[in-house]
Amino acid sequence: MNYYEQHHDSYLEGLKTFLRIPSISTLSEHKPDIQRAADFVRRELEKAGLEQAQLIEGAGNPLVYAEWLGAPGKPTVLFYGHYDVQPPDPLDEWKSPPFEPDIRDNNIYARGSADDKGQTYILIKAVEGLLKQHGRLPINVKFLIEGEEEVGGEHIEAYVASKPARLKADAAVICDTEMFAPELPTICVGLRGIIYGELVVEGANHDLHSGVYGGAAPNPLMAIAEILTALKDREGHIKIPGFYDRVVPPSAKERAAWARLPFDEREYRENEVGVKELVGEPEIPLFERLWARPTLEVHGIRGGFIGEGAKTVIPARGVAKLSMRLVADQNPDEAVAQLQKAVAAACPKGVTAVYKTIHNAPPSLVNPDNRFIHAAAEAMKQVFGKETVYIRSGGSIPIVAAFDKYLGIPSVMMGFGLPDDNLHAPNEKLHLPNFFRGIEAVARYIEILGA
Repeated sequence: MNYYEQHHDSYLEGLKTFLRIPSISTLSEHKPDIQRAADFVRRELEKAGLEQAQLIEGAGNPLVYAEWLGAPGKPTVLFYGHYDVQPPDPLDEWKSPPFEPDIRDNNIYARGSADDKGQTYILIKAVEGLLKQHGRLPINVKFLIEGEEEVGGEHIEAYVASKPARLKADAAVICDTEMFAPELPTICVGLRGIIYGELVVEGANHDLHSGVYGGAAPNPLMAIAEILTALKDREGHIKIPGFYDRVVPPSAKERAAWARLPFDEREYRENEVGVKELVGEPEIPLFERLWARPTLEVHGIRGGFIGEGAKTVIPARGVAKLSMRLVADQNPDEAVAQLQKAVAAACPKGVTAVYKTIHNAPPSLVNPDNRFIHAAAEAMKQVFGKETVYIRSGGSIPIVAAFDKYLGIPSVMMGFGLPDDNLHAPNEKLHLPNFFRGIEAVARYIEILGA
């Protein structure tokens, strides 16, 4: 039994403590929990044997920084993760309370288990194990852990932009992605960007009786429906002029690699997604739709009367929450301008319609042909016993583009989640064998880089 196997129980207890903190970044009433989570991470980094473990306070939730720089002449890796989590709603769909970790079938169920507390904890424990065993590391490491990833990450982006000397490194390592399939070590090389905001439509200056004024008064909710259907057709093509102009298609080599991935579309459709039929641009293959094409999605519409019973009202105002996922080489500012122009063109008479941005992040695409990604692929292969595959992800991790832009370094995305981990949904989980092997794989990665 190796050092890491001997410490499974203590790693699990530490993870449970972390998961019990409801550090929901989007809800202001959880500010004290955000502080507790940041303090927990700082103490864990200090306990691991890292130096300068500190909270960086600023215009946002605290960042947590620590370093160990005792390997002159060796590479420096910047480890990134986030301690904030999504809201757990709807609560009645959880089989166990979201902030009371529960182990079932070798999985730990809790909000934040896979995204991203469990994976952030993997990084901390990997470094701790090497320091406890050897008193030193074979490379230099820096940690930067944030508490706003789920709400756009503005504090960390400003900090990274202002502190390139302090954060100077050769590569960043991020554990916030997933393995393509169980037992299949995976490195993610591309992420979609995001623009997220609200479409606000206003009609009359007060709610109106639908009998007395129906047929003459404009209806903002109806207008939202008209605008949305003007932005995207029934087959999933986005109809915003110029929107696809910058989209770079995947290379033939990448398409060939995706075609070799072990994949059962029926299993994906019925069990992972849980739908009768998949949708989207019919002429585009599925992985390309998920990883290399932009999207436009509606996340919620509010306005008028939505309580029990009847109230026949034409609302004065309606709001739709929208996001667009972007792919290389799309630019968020340009995409927002295109969207705003299209909204104005589609706005029906009698109402005003405005798209207001909440947060944006650019897409990223990493060239996998570098020593830091090669070392990660080798480490994962050694621990999991299979060749590492390369994929993209449909999700967004805003910091990847910031590391590229301000520090000029590639990001190595070693993920240990699984496709059915229910990220952002009820019953989020992390597969415990992946958690334990993830710690060993990151430790092995550090050893390979330092050899």
